[in-house]
Amino acid sequence: MYHRFNENKYPSTNIRMEVFEKQIKMIQEKKYKFENPEIFYKNIDMPKSEKKILITIDDAFTSFYEHAWPFLKKNKIPFILFVSTEPVGKSGYMTWEQIKEVEKEDFAFIGNHSHTHEYLIDFNFDQFKNDINKSIDIFKVKLGYNPVFYSHPFGEYSLEHINFLKKKFKLAFGQHSGVIDLNKDKFQLPRFPINEKYGDLERFKFVIDLSPLQYKKIIPIDRYITDNNPPNLTIEFFDEQKNITNINCFSDEGNRWDKSNLTFSGQKLRVNFRDKFLFRRGRVNCSLNDNGWRWFGVQFSVKTN
Repeated sequence: MYHRFNENKYPSTNIRMEVFEKQIKMIQEKKYKFENPEIFYKNIDMPKSEKKILITIDDAFTSFYEHAWPFLKKNKIPFILFVSTEPVGKSGYMTWEQIKEVEKEDFAFIGNHSHTHEYLIDFNFDQFKNDINKSIDIFKVKLGYNPVFYSHPFGEYSLEHINFLKKKFKLAFGQHSGVIDLNKDKFQLPRFPINEKYGDLERFKFVIDLSPLQYKKIIPIDRYITDNNPPNLTIEFFDEQKNITNINCFSDEGNRWDKSNLTFSGQKLRVNFRDKFLFRRGRVNCSLNDNGWRWFGVQFSVKTN
């Protein structure tokens, strides 16, 4: 997941083009294929026989159009560009004409990123629905269709949000890290954020070499924390997954990243949180060295009022 390109005053969401081009070259040198988004969503339920890389870009900043788009177009690298409809044409954002120029290429796909790109988890449910429906109406006017892809702003959502979005879209992406496999929820798909802090080539190589750490179920199903802070987090793995007790997790409750306290029971892992989540988003990342590194992440949205 990318956002800005060559906007160096925003390091938390920016990548320098010289680094981005090296990342793309690294993918090519490893002989990994780029995933076409249309094929990806049509075959989402099919077993995967090889690793592929799916490029996504959130927010449709002008810097994407000016810097990354010419490079991606020249090399015909497929991607999804997630657009929030309210800021289109404003300072720093692409225009509809630019979006349509991108969209007409058969390797470039547009995704819905809400209307306002506000903290939608803070909206009441009617406000949330109105925001999504307004974005859909605008897409239908401007592009002639509503995209099949959706990206949760800030990676924040509730189960109520998910159930509504299922009626409007085919797939939805979050901002928790992980590798997509057959068993991932289609409306909580993970992505690795790539920026100046987490985009150096050594980390990037680690990320693209990762395999999925597959699981059967995560409890709680609803990742929105209200009065259950910290939540009781349990991950149940498939019987085929060996070496469960070798899994390590890190979490950021109390606004401090540290190794998580884990307990195991059969094929179930429980994360025993040290403290409440103090920020509006709480994260847990787990990994296992199992003939190569496997990884999955969980993000909670935390009620702020």
